[in-house]
Amino acid sequence: MFSLKRAVLPLMAASLVSVGVQAAGDLTTRPQELPDLVLGDDVSDYSMSHKRYEMETGQAYSLKIISSGYKEYAIQAPEFFTSIFLRKVEAGDMEIKATTLTELEFEEASEAEIFFVPIKPGTYEFYSEGLENKGMVGEFVVE
Repeated sequence: MFSLKRAVLPLMAASLVSVGVQAAGDLTTRPQELPDLVLGDDVSDYSMSHKRYEMETGQAYSLKIISSGYKEYAIQAPEFFTSIFLRKVEAGDMEIKATTLTELEFEEASEAEIFFVPIKPGTYEFYSEGLENKGMVGEFVVE
Protein backbone atom coordinates (compact mmCIF):
# COMPACT_ATOMS: atom_id res chain seq x y z
CA MET A 1 0.00 0.00 0.00
CA PHE A 2 1.30 3.47 -0.93
CA SER A 3 2.01 5.82 1.97
CA LEU A 4 2.00 9.53 1.27
CA LYS A 5 3.86 10.12 4.52
CA ARG A 6 6.75 7.86 3.42
CA ALA A 7 6.97 9.54 0.02
CA VAL A 8 6.86 13.16 1.23
CA LEU A 9 9.14 13.07 4.29
CA PRO A 10 12.39 12.30 2.38
CA LEU A 11 11.61 15.07 -0.12
CA MET A 12 11.01 17.56 2.69
CA ALA A 13 14.24 16.58 4.43
CA ALA A 14 16.24 16.93 1.20
CA SER A 15 14.82 20.38 0.51
CA LEU A 16 15.58 21.57 4.05
CA VAL A 17 19.20 20.47 3.75
CA SER A 18 19.71 22.18 0.40
CA VAL A 19 18.12 25.43 1.61
CA GLY A 20 20.46 25.63 4.64
CA VAL A 21 23.68 25.41 2.61
CA GLN A 22 24.55 28.92 1.47
CA ALA A 23 28.07 29.74 2.68
CA ALA A 24 30.90 29.37 0.19
CA GLY A 25 33.63 28.87 2.83
CA ASP A 26 34.85 25.72 4.51
CA LEU A 27 35.24 26.00 8.29
CA THR A 28 37.18 22.73 8.46
CA THR A 29 40.24 24.37 6.88
CA ARG A 30 42.76 26.71 8.47
CA PRO A 31 41.86 30.41 8.45
CA GLN A 32 42.80 32.17 5.25
CA GLU A 33 45.36 34.88 6.02
CA LEU A 34 44.41 38.26 4.61
CA PRO A 35 47.23 40.66 3.68
CA ASP A 36 48.46 42.60 6.74
CA LEU A 37 46.90 45.99 7.33
CA VAL A 38 49.83 48.30 8.13
CA LEU A 39 48.98 51.70 9.58
CA GLY A 40 51.49 54.46 8.77
CA ASP A 41 54.88 54.15 7.11
CA ASP A 42 58.09 56.12 6.50
CA VAL A 43 56.42 58.17 3.76
CA SER A 44 53.16 59.09 5.55
CA ASP A 45 51.82 58.72 9.07
CA TYR A 46 48.37 58.44 7.49
CA SER A 47 48.95 55.58 5.06
CA MET A 48 47.10 52.27 5.08
CA SER A 49 48.70 49.38 3.24
CA HIS A 50 45.32 48.05 2.06
CA LYS A 51 42.03 49.81 1.57
CA ARG A 52 39.96 46.89 0.31
CA TYR A 53 39.57 43.31 1.50
CA GLU A 54 37.36 40.78 -0.31
CA MET A 55 35.96 37.79 1.56
CA GLU A 56 33.26 35.11 1.43
CA THR A 57 30.68 34.26 4.04
CA GLY A 58 31.39 31.08 5.94
CA GLN A 59 35.17 31.16 5.35
CA ALA A 60 37.49 31.58 8.34
CA TYR A 61 39.97 34.46 8.07
CA SER A 62 42.75 36.06 10.05
CA LEU A 63 43.83 39.68 9.69
CA LYS A 64 46.95 41.12 11.27
CA ILE A 65 46.81 44.86 11.93
CA ILE A 66 50.20 46.47 12.47
CA SER A 67 50.70 49.97 13.83
CA SER A 68 53.86 51.81 12.81
CA GLY A 69 53.64 53.87 15.98
CA TYR A 70 53.83 57.21 14.16
CA LYS A 71 50.36 58.16 15.40
CA GLU A 72 47.69 56.74 17.67
CA TYR A 73 45.37 54.69 15.46
CA ALA A 74 41.88 53.60 16.53
CA ILE A 75 40.51 51.15 13.96
CA GLN A 76 36.74 50.91 13.84
CA ALA A 77 34.35 48.98 11.61
CA PRO A 78 31.03 49.02 13.50
CA GLU A 79 28.82 47.39 10.86
CA PHE A 80 31.46 44.81 9.92
CA PHE A 81 32.16 43.87 13.55
CA THR A 82 28.46 43.08 14.05
CA SER A 83 28.40 41.00 10.83
CA ILE A 84 31.12 38.50 11.77
CA PHE A 85 31.57 35.62 14.15
CA LEU A 86 34.63 36.70 16.15
CA ARG A 87 36.75 33.70 17.14
CA LYS A 88 39.56 35.50 18.99
CA VAL A 89 42.00 38.39 19.05
CA GLU A 90 45.72 37.87 19.62
CA ALA A 91 47.79 40.79 20.90
CA GLY A 92 51.28 40.43 22.37
CA ASP A 93 51.36 37.33 24.52
CA MET A 94 47.62 37.46 25.04
CA GLU A 95 44.69 35.69 23.39
CA ILE A 96 41.35 37.42 23.89
CA LYS A 97 38.09 35.56 23.42
CA ALA A 98 35.18 37.97 22.98
CA THR A 99 31.87 37.99 21.15
CA THR A 100 32.35 41.35 19.42
CA LEU A 101 34.75 44.24 18.86
CA THR A 102 34.16 47.95 19.09
CA GLU A 103 37.63 49.27 18.34
CA LEU A 104 41.28 48.27 18.13
CA GLU A 105 43.36 51.14 19.49
CA PHE A 106 47.12 51.32 19.01
CA GLU A 107 48.95 53.88 21.13
CA GLU A 108 52.42 52.87 19.93
CA ALA A 109 54.08 50.45 17.52
CA SER A 110 52.35 47.11 18.05
CA GLU A 111 50.12 44.58 16.35
CA ALA A 112 46.96 42.59 16.86
CA GLU A 113 45.53 39.71 14.86
CA ILE A 114 41.82 39.01 14.62
CA PHE A 115 40.36 35.61 13.72
CA PHE A 116 36.81 35.68 12.40
CA VAL A 117 34.18 34.31 10.03
CA PRO A 118 32.03 36.73 7.99
CA ILE A 119 28.38 35.74 8.30
CA LYS A 120 26.56 38.49 6.40
CA PRO A 121 27.25 39.68 2.83
CA GLY A 122 27.75 43.39 2.23
CA THR A 123 30.25 46.21 1.88
CA TYR A 124 31.47 47.56 5.20
CA GLU A 125 33.62 50.61 5.87
CA PHE A 126 36.61 50.52 8.22
CA TYR A 127 38.54 53.59 9.32
CA SER A 128 40.90 55.09 11.84
CA GLU A 129 38.69 57.26 14.01
CA GLY A 130 39.44 60.96 13.60
CA LEU A 131 41.77 60.35 10.66
CA GLU A 132 39.16 59.66 7.97
CA ASN A 133 39.79 63.07 6.34
CA LYS A 134 43.48 62.08 6.04
CA GLY A 135 42.49 59.09 3.88
CA MET A 136 42.51 56.39 6.54
CA VAL A 137 39.36 54.69 5.24
CA GLY A 138 38.87 51.32 3.60
CA GLU A 139 36.24 48.65 2.99
CA PHE A 140 35.55 45.02 3.67
CA VAL A 141 33.55 43.39 0.87
CA VAL A 142 31.80 40.15 1.84
CA GLU A 143 30.09 38.00 -0.80
